[in-house]
Amino acid sequence: LLGLSIILSLVAMTLATILGVFLGMLAAIKQFSWLDNSIVVSSILGVSQPSYFTGIILALIFGYWLKDYTGLNYTGSLYEMNDLGEETLNLKNLILPAIALGIRPLAVIVQLARSSMVEVLSQDYIRTAYAKGLNPWGVVIKHALRNALNPVVTAVSGWLAGTLAGAYFIEIIFDYKGLGFVTINALSNLDFPVAMGAVL
Repeated sequence: LLGLSIILSLVAMTLATILGVFLGMLAAIKQFSWLDNSIVVSSILGVSQPSYFTGIILALIFGYWLKDYTGLNYTGSLYEMNDLGEETLNLKNLILPAIALGIRPLAVIVQLARSSMVEVLSQDYIRTAYAKGLNPWGVVIKHALRNALNPVVTAVSGWLAGTLAGAYFIEIIFDYKGLGFVTINALSNLDFPVAMGAVL
């Protein structure tokens, strides 16, 4: 059960980190443009929304209303029983919970990556690299991004533990059978030994 929750958190943080660094870098390069403003406003909205609210909206839209187009389930766990009673891996049930859990860290990483990248791009060695006629994307990726990632790495390590705590609500919404799902059910049924073990 703990393993399923850790998988959910790791997938959510991986998505948030990759997408967050890319969007933050894009916003910094296109500073003060409509793209930058859109990314910043979206990240503020992402930080403001609780993960359980995002989870409900995603489940309703992509798992219920658009189910015929997305093929995603409204609820479901990573491992499910088939008609023969065998446990089967169902990766598509990981998509919506991971996105819902990763929205808030994604928004924070976008803002951190953007501010760090803006600061690095104003440094003298970056201007020198541009003056030498190096490829602009090469300068950004090889020189600027490497130095801009320091605060992002720190944030990611802190958010990984936070996503494990936030996974409790997401697991209930999506009926994802992880540690959070078991803990909440134990509390609902006043099963204190299971709840105490899960909390420990």
